Amino acid sequence: MHLHVSRQFNSMSLSNHYCELLKHCRDTKKVHCHIIKAIRNPDTFLLNNLVSAYTKLGSITYARRVFDQMPQPNLYSWNTLLSSYSKLARLHEMERVFDAMPTRDVVSWNSLISGYAGRGFLVQSVKAYNLMLYDGSFNLNRIALSTMLILASNQGCVRLGRQIHGHVVKFGFRSYVFVGSPLVDMYSKTGFIFCARQAFDEMPEKNVVMYNTLIAGLMRCGRIEDSRQLFYDMREKDSISWTAMIAGFTQNGLDREAIDLFREMRLENLEMDQYTFGSVLTACGGVMALQEGKQVHAYIIRTDYQDNIYVGSALVDMYCKCKSIKSAETVFRKMTCKNVVSWTAMLVGYGQNGCSEEAVKIFCDMQKYGIEPDDFTLGSVISSCANLASLEEGAQFHGRALVSGLISFITVSNALVTLYGKCGSIEDSHRLFSEMSFVDEVSWTALVSGYAQFGKANETIRLFESMIAHGFKPDKVTFIGVLSACSRAGLVEKGNQIFKSMINEHRIIPIHDHYTCMIDLFSRAGRLEEARNFINKMPFSPDAIGWASLLSSCRFYGNMGIGKWAAESLLKLEPHNTASYILLSSIYAAKGKWEEVAKLRKEMKDKGLRKEPGCSWIKYKNQVHIFSADDRSNPYSDQIYSELEKLNYKMIQEGYLPDMNSVLHDVEDSEKIKMLNHHSEKLAIAFGLIFIPPGLPIRIVKNLRVCGDCHNATKYISRITQREILVRDTARFHLFKDGMCSCGDFW
Repeated sequence: MHLHVSRQFNSMSLSNHYCELLKHCRDTKKVHCHIIKAIRNPDTFLLNNLVSAYTKLGSITYARRVFDQMPQPNLYSWNTLLSSYSKLARLHEMERVFDAMPTRDVVSWNSLISGYAGRGFLVQSVKAYNLMLYDGSFNLNRIALSTMLILASNQGCVRLGRQIHGHVVKFGFRSYVFVGSPLVDMYSKTGFIFCARQAFDEMPEKNVVMYNTLIAGLMRCGRIEDSRQLFYDMREKDSISWTAMIAGFTQNGLDREAIDLFREMRLENLEMDQYTFGSVLTACGGVMALQEGKQVHAYIIRTDYQDNIYVGSALVDMYCKCKSIKSAETVFRKMTCKNVVSWTAMLVGYGQNGCSEEAVKIFCDMQKYGIEPDDFTLGSVISSCANLASLEEGAQFHGRALVSGLISFITVSNALVTLYGKCGSIEDSHRLFSEMSFVDEVSWTALVSGYAQFGKANETIRLFESMIAHGFKPDKVTFIGVLSACSRAGLVEKGNQIFKSMINEHRIIPIHDHYTCMIDLFSRAGRLEEARNFINKMPFSPDAIGWASLLSSCRFYGNMGIGKWAAESLLKLEPHNTASYILLSSIYAAKGKWEEVAKLRKEMKDKGLRKEPGCSWIKYKNQVHIFSADDRSNPYSDQIYSELEKLNYKMIQEGYLPDMNSVLHDVEDSEKIKMLNHHSEKLAIAFGLIFIPPGLPIRIVKNLRVCGDCHNATKYISRITQREILVRDTARFHLFKDGMCSCGDFW
């Protein structure tokens, strides 16, 4: 900037000249230097402009120095400084300036009230507001009223809002739309939607902001039709009006309507923002509308929002919910800027798509980039550890939650209760639950489900009843947990009673999972005719898990008639499901009908179907060791098989007899024994006995249900070695200790 001041300018001309420069020049300090050199005693008007220039740049220290050097600061000078402290939330300085003011006007009071309200200080704001009225109602204006209404809205204080509403009417501000919008917003956000509508209707003049505010409020309260009617009654709509409707439809689960309205908005050629795109992408994810989501993505690419962090995160979330995890990864990688929301969207997406290992990995990557997780992120990664049954990693995240203080968030505490429950440490799960300062329905359900999976039916039922006694409402997931516990313990009457109470007392409509639990309840107890009658009375046909549960029990109890019906029903539902062939083969094999077994195997071969190979895994020193039957790929195979030979010898001495029915092949008994000896879980247990230090439990995870022979053998092993062995199969946890299993041999 070139500054040249002619000597012929008088002091007034110079003052005006520098005032103009301060309005247009960003280098306030440089202008200030020239003022000092050119004018010995600058007037108050010029100094006020200098203070304003510094405050606009956020240089409050320099602004204060100029103010302190002013010989005669006027009311404008004081208000400028006061307003700066108010906007910067430097409340102590604001109070000192306000107290020192020789006179005050409307601007002074507005600045004081705004300073307190901006920090959410309700008591101080109300006190300042009342002092202003005491000083004279002439101080009251639309800004003060609007500020107080916004404060009442943010704090959820409808009592204060009503009092301010009374002042709006009393002092004649009802016709001001600037006051009307926050008044409507206050009532709608505090749940008084009828009062919001009444305040809206009583306003003589309404602008588009007021309409948008009421539409958003009605949508928040679930009044869809009222919102729709108001929207179509509007003479003029802006992009915010359309976005409020799209977001409202999405919030109320009307995802298809949100997508359709987005199409209409496009036809209107209205400008869209990040909230429009974010809402419609959420709607696409909600109904797994992948094609529509891709179309929205293509439209975003043609706009300036491709690199918007909010839109990018919404795209990741949409693709994850649509099971297009590769597309989500592509969007995530291309994002030039990521925040905790972006990382969390990808992490949660991995978890939702069964990629729990990738979820844990991306959490570690997030930390490398210096992004601090919030409670939702940490809760999500702990949930992924629970799905992996990875107690060691989950415990590390537990430590992080303690250090960071995030354990105080219920999302993290609930995830930890679930983690320890799913990893078989039910005592730790219950201890964490007991230590929580606040619990909700999710907390209770996590604990109930943990006990249920562990097979502790009586404890599960007691917890369920305690949950209700404490005033918490069980949901569908809670009932799945307690019903599954009853089925695993053979408590048929109790399970039946709970199922009926779910419908009649709690008014919950059963879903497939509840019916599957009931089929399992009757089937496991050997009451196969009752299971068939129950299925025939169901409002819809069982899902694959329900039929497989019945078929599995038919195999166990040798009921060929119902077993064949269940197998045929399962094949009709899922022609390529190998479970029906395998379980029916088991029934035939147990009856010695090897020709029928051969026919089923040929049919599987002709259809190109293969049985899912059973495998078991154990974690040691942060490495997962996976075993399949007769597996010799492990570098320690020689030691493992040697350990098994020793165990077999000791087991036979203790009275162990191999269960030949667990082998579905028509071979000699000696060959069957050999096949049984090398099942995957036995190999994993032998590995654990070699490497896991004494005193620590051996934790095994299996991808299939534990067979009868392995279950019996593991009981013997636990007694011979005096070790605790925890096996998690697809049905439940089995804690083997001193020759006994926690399931009571009922699984």
